[in-house]
Amino acid sequence: MFSRNEAVPFAFVAEADQFRSNVTPPPRERLGASQIVGRTLIGLTVVAGLVGSLIFGMPSLQSGDSARSQQQSEASDNR
Repeated sequence: MFSRNEAVPFAFVAEADQFRSNVTPPPRERLGASQIVGRTLIGLTVVAGLVGSLIFGMPSLQSGDSARSQQQSEASDNR
């Protein structure tokens, strides 16, 4: 290999500019209305699931005396 004065760790990185292609990729296809609605519904379903799990999980994340008093059984009250 020949030496270069540039501080590049590999020679192929320094020569990468020579191999760029001038071919443009084909344009992206436009999404149809049904695809947009479907993706929106999937996104809303995921967000609703996360919000629902947060709402239903909040009571179990709370700590305090109210949780202890609710767990007493009715059998111990009748004795």
